[in-house]
Amino acid sequence: MTAKRQIHLGLFLQGAGHHVSGWRHPQAEAGSENFDLLRRVSVIAEKAKFDMVFLADGLTSGVDAHPSTIARFEPLTLLAALALVTDKIGLAATSSTTYGEPYHTARAFSSIDHLSHGRAAWNIVTTSYARTANNFSKPHPEHDERYAVAEEFVDVVRGLWDSWDDDAFIKNKETGVYADPSKVRLLDHKGKYYSVKGPLNIPRSPQGHPILIQAGSSGPGQDLAARTADVVFTAQQSLAEAQAFYKSLKTRVEKAGRHADDVAVMPGFLPVIGRTSEEAADKLAELDQWTDLKSAMPLLEERIGHSLADYDPDGPLPDLPISDQLRSRAELLTALARRENLTIRQLALRVAAGRGHHIVLGTPVEIADRMQEWFDGRAADGFNVMPPFFPEGLEDFTQSVVPILQERGLFRTEYNGSTLRDHLGLARPPLLSP
Repeated sequence: MTAKRQIHLGLFLQGAGHHVSGWRHPQAEAGSENFDLLRRVSVIAEKAKFDMVFLADGLTSGVDAHPSTIARFEPLTLLAALALVTDKIGLAATSSTTYGEPYHTARAFSSIDHLSHGRAAWNIVTTSYARTANNFSKPHPEHDERYAVAEEFVDVVRGLWDSWDDDAFIKNKETGVYADPSKVRLLDHKGKYYSVKGPLNIPRSPQGHPILIQAGSSGPGQDLAARTADVVFTAQQSLAEAQAFYKSLKTRVEKAGRHADDVAVMPGFLPVIGRTSEEAADKLAELDQWTDLKSAMPLLEERIGHSLADYDPDGPLPDLPISDQLRSRAELLTALARRENLTIRQLALRVAAGRGHHIVLGTPVEIADRMQEWFDGRAADGFNVMPPFFPEGLEDFTQSVVPILQERGLFRTEYNGSTLRDHLGLARPPLLSP
């Protein structure tokens, strides 16, 4: 019998909260450099049986950045620490293909997979922002080249993860053979962007390959995900848009020779929960009152890819050329502004609350209903949950919404395995052909 389809849940962990003013709430703690807070909320998510904790990352900073991103730990270092204070929950982090090296990336994620006994996941990003090049000795590639680099980068990483057969390290004291020489697999990759011989200096990891996550929603991003990803994080604003993206991606997955269910689509989902709908709306209004245009506008301009300083903030969003930065996010926000006739100011406040992700206000039942509507309607396989502030925003969700999903049979009550692949219902991959 086929197991009943259930919702996957990730905790999108931003230490100062996802709402730009979340850290100002009287009950909020902050921030992304506060390990005690990050540890506690990760444990809360594990007790609620979430599939994974997810860490975004960027390679720049500034005083006008989102409070959750001004200062933050290097994510792979943080994952290694979280591996020691959790037991079952998956541990996912972002690492750039534009400003990284395949060997380092393969080694780091394989190490975390070993340290966590099979719970590591790599969120593959190409790094959208050109200013990142200011911190590295290389120019910033244009959009399509970034994805061409990413394609080769991921292939090299996957090949390095298969440097050794699963039983290569025999450690035979009698014969004195530590590693079977017949079970090492040299990659010897020579491509357009990378030349990597191998092998990787770590045994094959508990999951075979750590889980691969991809967050690009443009055409090249979907193609990369269809070929390589196990999970896709996305931003969608409406049921219809989410269904269209879901269908597009799953079609590409099948064209890539994979089963549609091999890839879980998990849009961002920011819940604001109250005992009544009115109380939930008041909670969001309370957060919004601490947000001024000065703090909201940089977040909008970053995602639109253009300065809006010369335009009336109480006028409509102008027609602008598509940015080479976050192309899919710029298209999503432009469509939202047109559909709801939002002014620049109103759109900036929306971005300040959820950065273009789906914001849902309501009672626990109303939140659960929305999640079920998207899940049953094939708009999502799960959700990357984005509490507006921590820890209360996460506790509201785990204590009031998760039990409803469990009662409906939509979410697990216990982990059925120990690895992230187990949580996602994915098989351990065989060795790639040499």
